[in-house]
Amino acid sequence: MRRIIIFDTTLRDGEQAAGIALTSDEKLEIAKQLDLLGVDVIEAGFPASSRGDFEAVRRIAREVRRPVICALAHADRGAIDRAWEALREAENPRIHVFLSSSEIHLSFQLRKTQEEILQMVHDMVSYAKGYVDDVEFSPMDATRTEPSFLYKVVETAIDAGATTINIPDTVGYAIPAEFGQLIRSIFENVPNIHKAVLSVHCHNDLGLAVANSLAALEAGARQVECTVNGIGERAGNAALEEIVMALKVRQDFFGFETGIDTTQIYKTSRLVSELTGIYVQPNKAIVGANAFRHGSGIHQDGVLKKPLTYEIMEPESVGIKEPQRIVLGKLSGRHAFRKYLEELGYDLSPEELNRVFAAFKELADRKKEITTQDIDALVSQELRGAPEIFVLEQIQVSCGEPGIPTASVRIRGPEGEVRSEAALGVGPVDATFKAINKAVNVPVRLIEYSVKSITGGIDAMGEVTVRIEGEGKVYAGRGLSTDIIVASAKAYLAALNRFLASKER
Repeated sequence: MRRIIIFDTTLRDGEQAAGIALTSDEKLEIAKQLDLLGVDVIEAGFPASSRGDFEAVRRIAREVRRPVICALAHADRGAIDRAWEALREAENPRIHVFLSSSEIHLSFQLRKTQEEILQMVHDMVSYAKGYVDDVEFSPMDATRTEPSFLYKVVETAIDAGATTINIPDTVGYAIPAEFGQLIRSIFENVPNIHKAVLSVHCHNDLGLAVANSLAALEAGARQVECTVNGIGERAGNAALEEIVMALKVRQDFFGFETGIDTTQIYKTSRLVSELTGIYVQPNKAIVGANAFRHGSGIHQDGVLKKPLTYEIMEPESVGIKEPQRIVLGKLSGRHAFRKYLEELGYDLSPEELNRVFAAFKELADRKKEITTQDIDALVSQELRGAPEIFVLEQIQVSCGEPGIPTASVRIRGPEGEVRSEAALGVGPVDATFKAINKAVNVPVRLIEYSVKSITGGIDAMGEVTVRIEGEGKVYAGRGLSTDIIVASAKAYLAALNRFLASKER
């Protein structure tokens, strides 16, 4: 087997997706889960971009010890200095330098000649090499770069000390056969390429990021850059879970292996979805809600007789579990609940178990059947929720046709004071949010509202996600309840609390 290096950039390129704003604590939690997942390299952020990103990279470098911790820097001494400062305490640090190489970027963005670019590549890679032995270099927009110039850029970077050369399809322009040929041509035309690991970083603008990445691995690349759930700029990046499972399921074809513990894939996907507020589409490969569901009668018959008839992988292989030995309901005790959590892979402290168990008993009084998805959602809400600056204590809504939707809320404030307000709206959710705004009095703007069912059935829990904008930044909030209006109120307050906590920091 040939070993493929999995380079995860969820915390850097993934966070660049519009509407995502992770806190330092959230980034650290994801980084620790990526460590459990078994990724080889974690690109923790872009330290020169903001103070918050710098602090997040530094915390990850200090606390996550097994993987290589990578920090991005543009071709500038100050940015490279900042990357090193953030990585100083890392067990295995890497500085990732990037610089545009395509003619369109040189002419319209950088306004530099090819000779100037080659000098910058040499100087900045050499400068980064003064800090760390492990330096990665990316010629941005490589797939739209004149191949002869790309070869010179790659050769120059390796001569200057780069140990990994990453070929990014920055704008998702490449086609698999074309991209594979580009990778082969680099091996054929760069004389010192054997001194570095060749990597690829593909975007999904044409829906080909995973296909391009796999074509590149076939052509000789040995590192692939990807994100959990495929999140990232514009249409996103190559999805880690799809690449890893393609290599595992079709090992007979590719002959590659990775260090990924695939049973951690679903848990990692859920965590990233919850903290970023970006839902995974139901038909998403590997981790979507429908990935292992069968609607056709013929398919159902085949799967019941032998799963292999219509499933090329077992749900358990990616960490999707549905324990059958224990059925949870309102009469279930703490011991049975704890065993159920353990089967799902959760290891909670006594205090955490008490919080989740209390939420479970409350749900069990309203819902006949409790599913694995319900439990996952409860754990997420209780353990990863926003700080409780304002807490919803009571909500009452009146609506109908004809009639004017009305909402009244009672909210406990940061000093323990109780605030009660009422408002009219064009609908029950609008009235609820207006009442909360009057009680909290925080200047924000609602920019997105979405709702989905956690499971099927008329008693299913509703999961509401909202995004608000405050002082130029976006904050996400998430709420769960069998009552959609209550879930909406919880989600809106969670987003407000994140905004207020950010201001305090």
